[in-house]
Amino acid sequence: MNTRLLSAAVLCTALTAGLAAPALATPALAAPATAAAPAGVSATPRPLTGVAVYLSYDKGFPVSRYEPGKGFTKLGAMPMTGQFSASPDGRKLAWITASGSVRVGDGRRVTTAAKGAAAGFPCATPVWSPDSRQVAYVGKGNSDAATVSVVGADGRGRRKAGTTLGLCHLAWSAGGRYLAGYAGTTEGVYRLDVRTGKATKVRGVGLANHVQSLSPDGSKVVVAPLSRNAPGGDGSWPGGFRPAVVDVTTGKKVAIPVKGSLIGAFYLRDGRLVVRVAGRTANTLVVLDKNGRQVQRLAEPAAARRQALLQIVG
Repeated sequence: MNTRLLSAAVLCTALTAGLAAPALATPALAAPATAAAPAGVSATPRPLTGVAVYLSYDKGFPVSRYEPGKGFTKLGAMPMTGQFSASPDGRKLAWITASGSVRVGDGRRVTTAAKGAAAGFPCATPVWSPDSRQVAYVGKGNSDAATVSVVGADGRGRRKAGTTLGLCHLAWSAGGRYLAGYAGTTEGVYRLDVRTGKATKVRGVGLANHVQSLSPDGSKVVVAPLSRNAPGGDGSWPGGFRPAVVDVTTGKKVAIPVKGSLIGAFYLRDGRLVVRVAGRTANTLVVLDKNGRQVQRLAEPAAARRQALLQIVG
């Protein structure tokens, strides 16, 4: 990986020196299967309840699941590499150690699912499959392009998904077919077809330093675009960003009809788009249907106002 991003060594100077890998665990899981297709869209999708996973950049860098009425439950902590992700069900974490091991966990036990992952680059984050049963990760290499592999959370069924330049902040479409990430140089976003192993550059994105989500069919991607002279950053997960929704094939930006200061956006499994809007005391999640019509608004907890949003549990 290359140039505009700083290595994890630089990131680590800003982190607590004694931060250990999170004490997490994974229960016995069934043998991994191909990621399930999203459930059929009903006429009246179930409203969100506000369950989500957040990262705090306060002391210890905790990653926590929030449930209304129950509050925050700590799942673990961001590792020193900065390479981690939360599962779509909001109950598990995956992370990369300094030695390149892929760790997955749920609770207090830890499982090493694979070895040989790229380590030392905060942007090279693993990503969970839509069914929360598999993890995709970037392998070690010396070129800007790298091989992405998929492994079951229990360490079984490892396979290569393909090679791509878009290896940073991977997102996985709910349909299971596509992965997307931005280049380590920040020069564009690439979508990888895990069926064919081929990657293509997303049109309409010159520079970007974050990919947050893919639409269920992989036709649209939520990115953080950069202007030509903007710094690429160190590749760590952003607390908030001005999202752009881009059509992968045409490169056209899709309008986000939400007012206010937008600081993120996620696609749900049924195609709804959840837009995060900054607030003075608490942020708001605005849910849009496939036609861009607002169907729900709900407030985030005030304590999460300055935290990074990792997952919205639908």
